[in-house]
Amino acid sequence: MIDQFAEATGDHQFIHVDPAKAAMTPFGGTIAHGFLTLSLMPLLSAKTALPTIAGVKMGVNYGGNKVRFLTPVRSGKRVRGRFKLLELTEKRPGQWQQTNEFTVEIEGEDKPAMIAEWISQIFV
Repeated sequence: MIDQFAEATGDHQFIHVDPAKAAMTPFGGTIAHGFLTLSLMPLLSAKTALPTIAGVKMGVNYGGNKVRFLTPVRSGKRVRGRFKLLELTEKRPGQWQQTNEFTVEIEGEDKPAMIAEWISQIFV
């Protein structure tokens, strides 16, 4: 997944794609791109029981209030997403704004990989 993300984004920094060079860093090996971790949000949220709004036609990313990459995700590590609904408001008839706290946890690690406060627009 890391190599595919590097190809898709053009981010071929050695800490992501060169195991030999990355082994000489404090990370001890290759790590996932921070933006790869962030991009897992749709996949991980689909596996949770987030509240839903009936009759949704589409949802779009609106942006983030904050994103912090706290711990690198080493190649081969498993992650899971935790979501906390912070706010859900009707902006106008048929349009809702949802703000979630999105935390990516790394299996076997005490500190999360990332915490983000993310906003979506939902149209019904």
